Order: sequence, then C-alpha cells, then structure tokens
Amino acid sequence: MNEKHNNGDLFFAKTIEEWYDKNRRELPWRDITDPYRIWISEIILQQTQVAQGYDYFLRFIRRFPTVETLSSANLDEVLQLWQGLGYYSRARNLHQAARQIVNLGGFPKDYKNIRALKGVGDYTAAAISSFAYGLPYATVDGNVYRVLARVFAIDTPIDTTAGKKQFAQLAQQLLDKKRPALYNQALMDFGALQCRPKSPDCTKCPLIAKCAAFASKCVDTLPVKQKRTKVKDRHLVYLYVRSKGKILLRQRQQGDIWQGLYEPFLMEYEQPAALHDVANDKRTVWLGEKAVFRNILSRYTHMLTHQRLNVEAYLVSIDEPKLTPDGYCWVDEANRDEYPVSRLVEIIFERINNN
Repeated sequence: MNEKHNNGDLFFAKTIEEWYDKNRRELPWRDITDPYRIWISEIILQQTQVAQGYDYFLRFIRRFPTVETLSSANLDEVLQLWQGLGYYSRARNLHQAARQIVNLGGFPKDYKNIRALKGVGDYTAAAISSFAYGLPYATVDGNVYRVLARVFAIDTPIDTTAGKKQFAQLAQQLLDKKRPALYNQALMDFGALQCRPKSPDCTKCPLIAKCAAFASKCVDTLPVKQKRTKVKDRHLVYLYVRSKGKILLRQRQQGDIWQGLYEPFLMEYEQPAALHDVANDKRTVWLGEKAVFRNILSRYTHMLTHQRLNVEAYLVSIDEPKLTPDGYCWVDEANRDEYPVSRLVEIIFERINNN
C-alpha cells in the first residue's frame, strides 16, 4: 500500500468513526465483549431488521443466558422462541453450534474456530472476532457493500465470486486495525442510517467530497447485483381439522421449508384448488362424508425468498376420524401454542381465533 493510499484509508476510517460517535444507535449487544451474546445478536440480525430483532434478542438472552442453557434446551423450545423471525435454519444452527461450543469447553477465541461453528459464515466470524476479541477482521454485510460500492464507485456485482473477493480485500485494507470493533460497528451503522439503500441524504454525508458515486451521479445504481432471484409458485391447501377438542398437526421434516415446525393437515396442488377439488381429493377420504368445511383463508399469498405460496385454508369439523394420516398426530387444541409454527400457520391460527 503506498503512502497516498494509506492516508486515504486513514481519512475514511476517521470520518466514519467520528460520524459514529455522534450518530450511533444504542443497542443491547453494543459495547460488550461476551462472545455468546454477540453471536446470538449476529445470528438474529441475519435476514432481520434491527427493529424486529431487538426484542427477540432480549427474550432469547433472558431464556438462554448462557451457551450451556441453550445447548441443553429442547429444539422445539428454541424454535418456538424464534417463531416469527423466519429463516428457521438459523435457530437450528444456533442450537447445534451451542452444543459444539460446550463440547469445545467454551467459546472459541480465534477466527478459524469461530468460523467452523454451525451456521457461522465469514461475516459473522469477523463480527465476533472483532467485537469480542478485538481481532483485526473486517465485517462485510449489506450495509458495508453499499458504502464501499458508492464511495469507490465499484460496479462489480456483489453476488459474484469476483465481487465478494474485491469487496473483502478493500474492506480489510480500510479496516482500522487498532480499533476494529469500533470501526466495524461504525461502518455498519453508517450504511444503515446515512448511506441508506434508497434516498440517502448525500448533502449531509461527511464523505460527500470523497464519494465517487455522488460525483458521477450513480448513487442509486450501486451496489450492483447480477443474479435475479427466481421465484417458484406453490399452491397449498391447509385443513385445520378439529374433532372433540383436538386438532391434527404434524412436524415438518428435512428437505423443504420450515423444517422442525408444526402445521395442520397440508395438501399441495399444481394449480389453485377449489373446495370441490379438496373435498373430493383422495387424500381427504379419511375425513368422512359428514365433514364440514369452512373457508378461513382465501387466495392468500405468502412470500418467501425464493417461493410464492398461494394459500387456501379451511376449518374442518368432524365427529370421529376414520384414521390418522401418516406423520400426523392429534393434540389438545388448548395446548396449540406450545408447538412452534411458521408465520403462515400462525396467521391461520389467528383466523381460527377470529371465527
């Protein structure tokens, strides 16, 4: 690195840190060095906005104050506490990683072993390493990508191997190695609050004189993404089957969305299905001829990252089931809330409560 560039790096870090000193967010996982709490916060904040993750973090730490309590917990309880956050693989990975940590005899203290924990990627390992131990690793999240892409006018797509490598190298070069925790948190807050994705107030930005994107009027086009997410349509019909104070549930298995969560009786179709199709489906013969159907959710669309779920849901009342479908079990309806469910199933339950 030449002297000129080194001075530029120092200016960038100093400017970001001075901005942070005046504008930082006060968050419960800030200004701590406990790797366990930092880890929990970082996993929660993956794919989750700070405003939503705030209360989840507090509840999670209240219930699982140590890695040992999380390790010894039942996975259902962990999933239930996670309910509403989505991306439930994060909760499963947390539970599994907690057991890894306990088996190691404590939280690892170097980047390599932190990175080896289940569900921990480059960003999370860098965050824990710098925040908990002051190690010189740069964090690169969506906020950092955006700031660097704009300030340095980098149009290499951030979702390509070349882009990830380029941004990682630049982030590490700009890192304040004497104060990596302060710098990393400052840069992420700067991206979240100042260099926002849409309509950033560039006139109040302390980096405006150095921002190549502002100078070339391309702020709104950076950063660049190459890949477009292909969305798959699925057509789901849920039957909330009620019989003598009990309802039918199953726990979803591996190989699809919402692994480990519970749901009512489910049928999937290639195309939208009407009540006639559902009532005459061979998969519902076990309900009997006296089953009463009532629609509680119609033409509802539930979006996931790569899937568009088109949902119909019915409350089905029966006297006595002829059989119990494979994989399902009858549970007391009064105890329904003890089972962790997806946000979609939670919506179905809410509709049931209102009918």
